[in-house]
Amino acid sequence: MKKFNFRKVLDGLTASSPGSGSGSGSNSGGAGSGSLHPGGAAGVQREEIQETLTSEYFQICKTVRHGFPYQPTALAFDPVQKILAIGTRSGAIRILGRPGVDCYCQHESGAAVLQLQFLINEGALVSANSDDTLHLWNLRQKRPAILHSLKFNRERITYCHLPFQSKWLYVGTERGNTHIVNIESFILSGYVIMWNKAIELSTKTHPGPVVHLSDSPRDEGKLLIGYENGTVVFWDLKSKRAELRVYYDEAIHSIDWHHEGKQFMCSHSDGSLTLWNLKSPSRPFQTTIPHGKSQREGRKSESCKPILKVEYKTCRNSEPFIIFSGGLSYDKPCRRPSLTIMHGKAITVLEMDHPIVEFLTLCETPYPNEFQEPYAVVVLLEKDLIVVDLTQSNFPIFENPYPMDIHESPVTCTAYFADCPPDLILVLYSIGVKHKKQGYSNKEWPISGGAWNLGAQTYPEIIITGHADGSIKFWDASAITLQMLYKLKTSKVFEKQKVGESKQTCEIVEEDPFAIQMIYWCPESRIFCVSGVSAYVIIYKFSRHEITTEIVSLEVRLQYDVEDIITPEPETSPPFPDLSSQLPSSRSLSGSTNTVASEGITKDSIPCLNVKTRPVRMPPGYQAELVIQLVWVDGEPPQQITSLAVSSAYGIVAFGNCNGLAVVDFIQKTVLLSMGTIDLYRSSDLYQRQPRSPRKNRQFIADNFCMRGLSNFYPDLTKRIRTSYQSLTELNDSPVPLELERCKSPTSENRENSYNRSRSSSISSIDKDSKEAITALYFMESFARKNDSTISPCLFVGTSLGMVLIISLNLPSTDEQRFTEPVMVLPSGTFLSLKGAVLTFSCMDRTGGLMQPPYEVWRDPNSIDENEKTWRRKLVMNYSSSSQETGDHQYTIICSEKQAKVFSLPSQTCLYVHNITETSFILQADVVVLCNSACLACFCANGHIMIMSLPSLRPMLDVNYLPLTDMRIARTFCFTNEGQALYLVSPTEIQRLTYSQEMCDNLQDMLGDLFTPIETPEAQNRGFLKGLFGGSGQTFDREELFGEATAGKASRSLAQHIPGPGSIEGMKGAAGGVMGELTRARIALDERGQRLGELEEKTAGMMTSAEAFSKHAHELMLKYKDKKWYQF
Repeated sequence: MKKFNFRKVLDGLTASSPGSGSGSGSNSGGAGSGSLHPGGAAGVQREEIQETLTSEYFQICKTVRHGFPYQPTALAFDPVQKILAIGTRSGAIRILGRPGVDCYCQHESGAAVLQLQFLINEGALVSANSDDTLHLWNLRQKRPAILHSLKFNRERITYCHLPFQSKWLYVGTERGNTHIVNIESFILSGYVIMWNKAIELSTKTHPGPVVHLSDSPRDEGKLLIGYENGTVVFWDLKSKRAELRVYYDEAIHSIDWHHEGKQFMCSHSDGSLTLWNLKSPSRPFQTTIPHGKSQREGRKSESCKPILKVEYKTCRNSEPFIIFSGGLSYDKPCRRPSLTIMHGKAITVLEMDHPIVEFLTLCETPYPNEFQEPYAVVVLLEKDLIVVDLTQSNFPIFENPYPMDIHESPVTCTAYFADCPPDLILVLYSIGVKHKKQGYSNKEWPISGGAWNLGAQTYPEIIITGHADGSIKFWDASAITLQMLYKLKTSKVFEKQKVGESKQTCEIVEEDPFAIQMIYWCPESRIFCVSGVSAYVIIYKFSRHEITTEIVSLEVRLQYDVEDIITPEPETSPPFPDLSSQLPSSRSLSGSTNTVASEGITKDSIPCLNVKTRPVRMPPGYQAELVIQLVWVDGEPPQQITSLAVSSAYGIVAFGNCNGLAVVDFIQKTVLLSMGTIDLYRSSDLYQRQPRSPRKNRQFIADNFCMRGLSNFYPDLTKRIRTSYQSLTELNDSPVPLELERCKSPTSENRENSYNRSRSSSISSIDKDSKEAITALYFMESFARKNDSTISPCLFVGTSLGMVLIISLNLPSTDEQRFTEPVMVLPSGTFLSLKGAVLTFSCMDRTGGLMQPPYEVWRDPNSIDENEKTWRRKLVMNYSSSSQETGDHQYTIICSEKQAKVFSLPSQTCLYVHNITETSFILQADVVVLCNSACLACFCANGHIMIMSLPSLRPMLDVNYLPLTDMRIARTFCFTNEGQALYLVSPTEIQRLTYSQEMCDNLQDMLGDLFTPIETPEAQNRGFLKGLFGGSGQTFDREELFGEATAGKASRSLAQHIPGPGSIEGMKGAAGGVMGELTRARIALDERGQRLGELEEKTAGMMTSAEAFSKHAHELMLKYKDKKWYQF
């Protein structure tokens, strides 16, 4: 029996159908990746385009991370280099200096950072992690790397202390022991302070973990050890004994010295501060509970919350500063976290918006035995970083130059624009600077270390972030920095809901009803458009002038109509609405009748939010031009918007959801098209079909030719296209016919965090919704129908089932008519198909150059200049006159979540097809420009980033970069020109990356230097009397005390030394071959020494066993020496 290829049969039927306009688009599924498509019109002549991009142009590399470090845990500051380090729970370290100096490091283990310690003015940093490992980071290179690691095997690290200008690090453990590590070699010293030697022999309980270590400012040979249970030991390192011990009933959280070394202050779990004098250690010299209520009759003040940390800083010309966190009274449970500053008799409580993680006082001197002269306090909060100015009595905060407020409201979407018009950054900044907060300190930002200069690539870049509270932030992202330019609050166009007001006419989402879902921005025309989670679209125009005006709004009905297929309604009405009902007004211009919902009545024609009806003052910047809202239909809430596109040249905005498509003229403020997806497939010749009567309250549209619901059934042609495509892509496994599948009653989607989903994954690959959603829209001058001879305004529409429809736009010919004559919107009848939901469109001219959509040159709509008021609209069309000629003069690139295709227009021949993925799906795809050539960039759900050349779709790059671990990544990943991309790596941080080889090569020059050569300030002259009586008269040699010659070797089972990869990088960066060889030799010697040490330890064990055996043999010999043979 002869076998038939059912797929080819269907393809042949579709291709031969008259008026289908699909060409070879529907038989493209069997073509090989990146190959010329064989189907369609055989022998189609096409011009070969010389592609300049090759795989050598591409490389994936992370560039910089912006934002607040997510879940911070530790803080450190170098007072000489003036750089700040922040550790996080995920094992990351962010090092900050002057603006532009921002470095991100990551521990491979991912263990939380417990503590950070700078080697002051040495260009190094020690990190202690929760996996009980110490790491030494080299900061003398632009990308820090680990030089050494030391893994503790038997004890858990709780506290570390590195004295100034010392190479010996004190490490306290959970068992109460104190170990000493050589920073240069990262080897453990044999000197150990055991907890049972530190406490008195009569003590019956364990003192608890070590919570504090510090050497005495007066005598480096004395170490102060604080234990959790309230015991403090003053240990003499040289004599190896406790010089004094202090006991207190409450647990200790922190300790700090007075700079003279005679007193120290402790903070306790009952909210008290105790001041101790070394001369009388039996009881505290002073005890205070700063926030406790004083009790009568001499009773102790009531307990408060624990004081987690205290710092005791002295001043030469004023009273000392006592700064602490916590310690608030228990009777105020709702009080916010606070930092208390005690200066003399004045007590200032600074309330914070978030819990305090850590704080540090910045002082003028790095020497602990001098007047500290504090000038600022760095406070690390759970979600913010603030610096308080201590030099002014009202303690103002410094203006933070870092973008630490990206997450002020959760980020819900992002957009990235590289090489945008250069004047935009200055314009946005000049508007945004007027709305900045006031009251900051007038002094310079104190964290000013490092060095940074502009790199070679300084083209303007702008990042836009949409947030859950409806706010939009514009950021200057040029030269791998980030600075906020301008903030727009979209919620200001809506009425605020009063407390206790019923939600029966309001929100479809309980939380964050103003959350931004999609952003569309045309930098050239400055038209800005957003869509929100509550099914609305707002169009903004930019103006330098303030205005007060009413906000114009439209209401649109988009309904997934079951009756459209099942049965017509017997009523009759004129096929076209009365255009007089379409005049602009401040409320609904859609022609629908608003029905107020009440108890027992189905909601209908009610928007989710209420637009302000009174005149609204709009400051300079982006001003609302039009608000479009989808309304409830027959008790069903409006579905969220899944696609959005705006054309400033045409004056049209289009958006769609899982119900259908809406096209609105924002110049005349009228609805041009409001049609269900099912209706878009009908024949373009609307005159040949019988009109269908609308249901009650059914919305009429302004366009006479594009009424929704004009026919009851699919045309036969469209049925065949949809059925054949369904079998080709196997999207529907059930035997239920497609028409019956469409007849299912609509269901509301799960609204929880619905704006957290990407447009592609939420529609096709994850939800598998039976409805066909509009997933991509694109305005372009193109060929609307097969074999058209001229280009015309078109709207490309892509759906979740992989279908592409082209809608023709008939615009008035003159500017004057554009404001009065209606725009005609007509489905062209052209259909193309792909596998999976359509993600993006783009067009190329016959030479392979990327065609940009036409746009209108910006002019101020509220200008007071008479010449500008009468200025006619200036349109930039972005195509040459040769494009008007007949023939294949345009390439259309379409990418879905499974494959990419290149069609030749107007013949609609599929020239190239590339099946990008079979087992996964694409989350984000964009056509971008790199080195003046276009390419297709894709980010797949399996973590792969893929680049393909255009138009041939040859793979240029395929890197397994980042697996999809969070929908946040899918929601925020975006590509842009010049090889740039970004995504939200955590709720508070933006990660930027590049896929350009050139930028990877130049990245080292663009990054800032963390370490700059600075001379360590000289210590103050203490004077003869202070030198004689103020401290120890003898110098303390730590090397002699802790070195191997005196202290011996530590047990190798206690800690394991791990050479870091940083030494390898340092070896590669060494100047000259000799230095490289020496470095290699040193590493080899270290490894050889480690192996020899292990061998030596095994040999020593064997010798010990041999000696024991010899001893026992000798004793046995002596026992039986004098016995006769018969005595045995």
